[in-house]
Amino acid sequence: MTYYIIVIGCQMNVADSERLAAYLESNGYTLALDENKADVVIITTCGVKQSAEDRAYGIVNQLKKKNKKATIVITGCLSERPDVKRRLKGQVDIWLPTIQMETLLEQIKKSRPSDAKIDPRNYLKIAPKYQSTFTAYVPIGNGCNNFCSYCAVPYARGREVYRPAGEIVKEVKDLLGRGFKEIVLLAQNVNSYKSGTVDFPKLLEKVNALPGNFWLRLFSSHPKDMSGALIKTMAKCDKLCEHVHLAVQSGDDKILQAMNRKYTSAHFQDLIVKIRKAMAKRSVPVAITTDVIVGFPGEGKKEFKNTLKLFKDVKFDLAYVSKYSPRFGTVASKMKDDVPLVEKKLREQELGALLKKTALANNKSYLHKTVDVLLEGRNRHGQLYGKTRTYKFVTLEDSKKIGDDLIGQIVKIKINQVREFALEGKLV
Repeated sequence: MTYYIIVIGCQMNVADSERLAAYLESNGYTLALDENKADVVIITTCGVKQSAEDRAYGIVNQLKKKNKKATIVITGCLSERPDVKRRLKGQVDIWLPTIQMETLLEQIKKSRPSDAKIDPRNYLKIAPKYQSTFTAYVPIGNGCNNFCSYCAVPYARGREVYRPAGEIVKEVKDLLGRGFKEIVLLAQNVNSYKSGTVDFPKLLEKVNALPGNFWLRLFSSHPKDMSGALIKTMAKCDKLCEHVHLAVQSGDDKILQAMNRKYTSAHFQDLIVKIRKAMAKRSVPVAITTDVIVGFPGEGKKEFKNTLKLFKDVKFDLAYVSKYSPRFGTVASKMKDDVPLVEKKLREQELGALLKKTALANNKSYLHKTVDVLLEGRNRHGQLYGKTRTYKFVTLEDSKKIGDDLIGQIVKIKINQVREFALEGKLV
């Protein structure tokens, strides 16, 4: 029997799919060449944006045409949505909530899944089949307690549960022993981690203390839980990369309150000041990236201008801008979606234009500097590329003649050209 997994969405979905692949292979399945040749096709879905949801619908429709005999499995954030089940009725064979991963074989065999109560942490104990040999995603927990009014994740993944610190540290230690260079700690909200007496700052210290030359990253952090103690710990952890992703979502307090974000624009900006100050002694300035939603219900021109002002003040390195779309079952889905799509697009473009200016200004500080880069592969032009500790994309000049043995290695590159969202340089 063969399987194929299609992943849509975030790094957490990638990590879940790696565990699912390992589970299937431990039970005799082999990876198919593509989805149209597999006996079982699993789609790890994302429900954060309408575009991600629509992509899942398109994939299922194509599969039903090109691989009629396949068992189609929907897992991830859409796996328990009643409206999605209605829309795909008769097209999907198995609806698999992520925490029920280990019941998949029973369901494929058409036998009744176990009635035993499933611990939502159990599937995280599965040793994954890592897609990379140098970057590893390590989930530290699952679920979310925040209930932002626009977000369906708490309904899809359930309440927050976290893995024991010892289990996480052991996984990272094993990865380092296998030569991994980059460790990414994942959760819907990493900085609310708690297991026994270990909170997130203590977990960071434990992982940072492991021997080896490796980079440590975090996704994702919530501003309301970014404490002073955590900022101090981040500054002390030398293996932690100089990159903080902190989703602001809006620069207007009225909209933030309607989103149920539990902080103000001023509080967010104060956090950025503290983070930059705490990490000021690093060899490179800390990069700040964010997520923002435009066109949330009630966002008039005045409210959007406050988001523009925040962007001007903070000077983000990168921002993922999303046009608001109602998510089934959320509080915001009951609000009037009163910003026309045309206006949402215009606001997206305006933020994008401003972001290009701040990103380019930030990147100019790299010109003629030598930075560490973890090389990840080759682009379509045959050039090697990778990322800096600050999550900057870097292309290596004149690299067509350089062998692939450098992929997965941390090298030094002197930057001689900068763009808004990319750097270019030569191997030192």
